[in-house]
Amino acid sequence: MSKLPLRLVLTALVAVSFTAGCNKQSSPAASATNTSAAGGQCEPPADTVVATYKVDGAEQKVTYGELTGRLGAPLADLEKRKQEMIKRGLEGYVLEKLVQAEAKKRGLPNEDALIKAEIEDKVPQPSDEEINKVFEQAKGGGQLPPDVTLEQVKPEIIKMLTEQNKREKAQALFTDLKSKADLQTMLPEKRIEVAAIGPAKGPEGAPITIVEFSDFQCPFCSKANASVNEVLKSYEGKVRLVFRHFPLSFHAEAPKAAEASLCAQDQNKFWEYHDKLFANQQALKVDDLKKHAVDLGLDAARFNECLDSGKKAELVKKDMADGEKVGVTGTPAFFINGVALSGAVPAEEFKSIIDAELKKKK
Repeated sequence: MSKLPLRLVLTALVAVSFTAGCNKQSSPAASATNTSAAGGQCEPPADTVVATYKVDGAEQKVTYGELTGRLGAPLADLEKRKQEMIKRGLEGYVLEKLVQAEAKKRGLPNEDALIKAEIEDKVPQPSDEEINKVFEQAKGGGQLPPDVTLEQVKPEIIKMLTEQNKREKAQALFTDLKSKADLQTMLPEKRIEVAAIGPAKGPEGAPITIVEFSDFQCPFCSKANASVNEVLKSYEGKVRLVFRHFPLSFHAEAPKAAEASLCAQDQNKFWEYHDKLFANQQALKVDDLKKHAVDLGLDAARFNECLDSGKKAELVKKDMADGEKVGVTGTPAFFINGVALSGAVPAEEFKSIIDAELKKKK
């Protein structure tokens, strides 16, 4: 097995966090909201005049507030990505120091030797059962051509499972090191005001509110659902989850699936329907959506009328517009008391933000 240097492990984990989502577009991680992209200049007040021009001899002015309002969603996205990059950069830098210290403590020659001992040497060869399971799921989900054989794709499945296991081992190691070191970060969090409107679970008035923007056809959103459920269970009574819709343009079935979930909400079955959709992402056509409603015991006639009328489409569009205003360009996107978190990240990343928020409220 090839050697996996510490810096590459940390870079890979950060990269996974940034890419573990369905994205509408890619954007550079730079910002012009609190500081300019060039050199950290302070943001001018909203009424600062940034341009003048003349119309029929009369001088016209453009203020900084008008400009940022015009740029709106793209600017919010840049700010969100900048904050995420700074946060992940800090975590990677601290982890690098903790791994170096742990290697020295154990008498190892360098940090790469620790990575080899704790990650590479502990990752077993995927079993035939695991390989077959992935193959059957990919075939059944239509991700592989029907004539492809297991032997043809087995090397890629082994590579995928091995890399996944490496990431899990690395995450466990880093979590343990941070816990032992009693890591505390004091990086100021940029908070984004997001309306907590929509289907919700958890008590009103909970100290933590998570607003999620999601897409029922996005595989990363389905994966993130497990992390969200773990968080709700771990912080029962302390977290309120609000679900908002952000169907992406290249997911053809996602908008109607979003409408269908709201039709299910009319019959107090939103979360049951929500789970059904994420468990059946290959079955999201209108006929499938109606069948899911029947399977869950909804009033079929009432559900079908709601779905066919398209009367929930405006609610979905409202969610999308609100998401764009706060910089959402991909799914899943979370705002934990206004702190942005993007992608299908492990539950530990939610817990890190939540624990910090709860400490502030004591």
